[in-house]
Amino acid sequence: MNRIILLFSMFLLSTGVLRAQQVNGIIYQDTLGITVIKVWGTHQQRGYALGYLTGLKITDMIVNFAKPQFGLFYNTARNIVIQGNDIAIPQEYKDEAQAVIDGMNASGTNPSNLDQTDELIGNCFLDVANLLFKLEGPGCSSLMSWGDATAGTDLDGKSVVARHMDWNYSSTMADNNIIVVHFPSETNETKWMLVGYSGMISALSGLNQDFSAFQQVMGDYNASGLHNKQYLPIWMAIRKALEASDYNGDGARDVQDLRSVLNDCTNGFASGVIVTSLARMAPVDSTVAMVAELTPTNPTHTYRYNDYNDNIPGDNLYASNYQIKRNNLHNYDNRYNSIVANIGNGTLISLDTSWTLMRDHSHQSINMQFMQFAPEINYFRLSIWRDGKPAYQNDPVVFDLNDLFADPTVSTGEIPSMPKVFLFPDPVTRQLGITGISPGTYRFEIFDAGARTVLSGKTEIPNTGIDVAQLRPGIFTIRLISGNGIYTGRFMKK
Repeated sequence: MNRIILLFSMFLLSTGVLRAQQVNGIIYQDTLGITVIKVWGTHQQRGYALGYLTGLKITDMIVNFAKPQFGLFYNTARNIVIQGNDIAIPQEYKDEAQAVIDGMNASGTNPSNLDQTDELIGNCFLDVANLLFKLEGPGCSSLMSWGDATAGTDLDGKSVVARHMDWNYSSTMADNNIIVVHFPSETNETKWMLVGYSGMISALSGLNQDFSAFQQVMGDYNASGLHNKQYLPIWMAIRKALEASDYNGDGARDVQDLRSVLNDCTNGFASGVIVTSLARMAPVDSTVAMVAELTPTNPTHTYRYNDYNDNIPGDNLYASNYQIKRNNLHNYDNRYNSIVANIGNGTLISLDTSWTLMRDHSHQSINMQFMQFAPEINYFRLSIWRDGKPAYQNDPVVFDLNDLFADPTVSTGEIPSMPKVFLFPDPVTRQLGITGISPGTYRFEIFDAGARTVLSGKTEIPNTGIDVAQLRPGIFTIRLISGNGIYTGRFMKK
C-alpha cells in the first residue's frame, strides 16, 4: 500500500497574500484508486480540511457529474437548496459546506468559483432530483447476516454486511472514490466514516465502529416529493445517526439510533428510498439488522426485521430496490430471487460466503462500489470500478478499522508549515517558473477550470520553467507532488 501521511498546517500564497488556517486533515492512504482522508475538529475545521486537500477532485465531481445530471434544471436545484422550503439542511452541514469551499479557495483549487450551494446540491442529490424529475437508474443491494447465520464459521456468530453501490457508469465517479474518516471535537458526536465520492460530507454509504447504514434506490416507487415539507436529505439523516454518540439515548449505538433519526422526519423523505443498517451482534435481532422503506407518501416509514416473511431464512436480511414490507407488496426482483435460491437454509455464512453470494448473485453491470463491513472484527473491504470493469469483478482493498479509526493527531506529532510557492510570471505566455519550495524532482499536473488535467509531467526545482505555450488563455491550477508533500497554486495563461 502506498500510504501518504501528509499533515497540513498550510500557508498558501494567493495574489501575494499569505492565508493561514490550520488544516486539520491528512491524505492518509491512496491505494488502487481509493483515497482515504482523515479530518478532525469542528464541522467547520473538518470541512475546510476536506476542501483544502481534495479541492480539484471536488471540482471535478460538481462540474463534470452533478451539473450534467441536473442539466437545464441546475439553477432550479440551486433555488431549492437556497430557499429551504422543500429541503431543510441542518445549519452545521451548511457551515461545513461553506468551509469546504473556503478550503478550496485557500488552496487555489476552486477554478470554477463554486460556492456553498454547489457543494450542498451534491450532498442532497437524490432529494432535489426527485423534486424535479424521476431519476432513472437502478441502484444498490445489501445482504446482512449474524447470529445463527454466521455461527460455525470464521465469524462465529458475529455480524457482517456486503453491499453493492450501483449507478449508471460515470468516468468522473470512477476517478473520485473516497473514504473520509471524521474525528469530531463536538462532545455529542463520535468517530464515523463515509464511503463515497469527492465532495461528499453526507453519507450514501457510511459506518462507525458499531453500525453501518447504506442508501438504496426504491425503483418501484414513482411518486414525487411534495413541496414545502422541509425534508431532511436522506444522506444527511444517515450521517446524523452515524455521527451521534447515542442518538436515541438508550445507552447503545445500533440500528435503532438510525430508526430514531428517520422517525424524527415525520414528513418522510423527498424520494422513495431503502436504507439498510447492520450493527454488532446483540441478543435482540431488531437492534442488529434493519431495512427501512421510506417515501414521501403514507405509509412514510416501514421497517423490516428478520421476523418478517420475506423468503430469506434465518438471521439474514436482504434488500435490493423494491418494496417488500411496505403495504405488504412483496415485490421481489431477479436479484432478490437469486439470493433466495442460493443462500440455502441461511446458515454457515462466513466472511467470504457473504462476499461471494453478493458478488455472484446480486451484482449488476453498473456496479460502481462493492464493500463489506464486519464491525466486531474491525473489518472493511472495498472494490471499485477500475480498469474498465465493474467493482464486483475487481480485487478489493482490505482495511483494518482499528487503523482507519486511529486518531491521527496522537501519533503524528507536530504539523509542519508549508513552504510558500511562487509562480512567475503571472500572467504567463510560455515558460512558467516555480520557486519557494525545496529543491528536488516533482511530478506536476495542470488543471483547467473544469478540473480536467490538461498537462502533466516531471520538473526539477529550481527549474527553467514549464512550457505552457500550448494551453489556451484562462485560469489554471498546478499541483506539485513530491515525497515531502503536495503544493498547489494558480496562474493565468494569456
